[in-house]
Amino acid sequence: MLHRAFFLKRYKRFFADVQTESGELLTLHCANTGSMQNCLVEGSPCWYSLSDNPKRKLVGTLEIVTTAFGNLAGVNTARPNALVKGAIEADLIPDLCGYSTIRSEVRYGDEKSRIDLLLERDGESCYVEVKNVTLDCGNGCAQFPDAVTARGAKHLRELSAMVAAGHRAVLLFCVQLSGVDRVSVASHIDRVYAETLAEAMASGVEVLAWQADFDGADIRLQRPLPFKL
Repeated sequence: MLHRAFFLKRYKRFFADVQTESGELLTLHCANTGSMQNCLVEGSPCWYSLSDNPKRKLVGTLEIVTTAFGNLAGVNTARPNALVKGAIEADLIPDLCGYSTIRSEVRYGDEKSRIDLLLERDGESCYVEVKNVTLDCGNGCAQFPDAVTARGAKHLRELSAMVAAGHRAVLLFCVQLSGVDRVSVASHIDRVYAETLAEAMASGVEVLAWQADFDGADIRLQRPLPFKL
């Protein structure tokens, strides 16, 4: 269950202050290492989840914020893997149907990475790397990344290596952002990532983008979006 509040500020990267509808001030965990560009609008509606873990120092986690363009962005980067896995298990994503097993966080590659999801069937493997998209650029456009990501470039190299080894590799953008109809790469933010992505796609890495919806209580992956470099 998600609770509505008003966003006040983010600080020290992993902390966010909000004010509940009853006026209570809360400090929440902000599970997002990106810049959260266009997502930090003081006084705007936001939503958070509460934890029942007595060992946690903070009562809950910031889940959804309102962007500078008035759209909703899911900023909890712990959610996308579960959203995508659930959608694959429900056969919602046609490009990823028919796999008999799904494993999470499997070690692979020469650069000692962990693949978000490893799909397998009849001796075939499909490596799926999931990225959360929250950068609202206005005019219906979402972009990734919102900050320089050397780790993201490393993942692209690993995916390309899997294709070269005879496997299938997919980069899936989980677009936790309402009000957008297309996704592109933010080359103005990270030129190296954009160039590495172009090379990965040329090598055979597939790119998918799927949008998540927020119904007031929960978040679910719902529909594909077009992607362009």
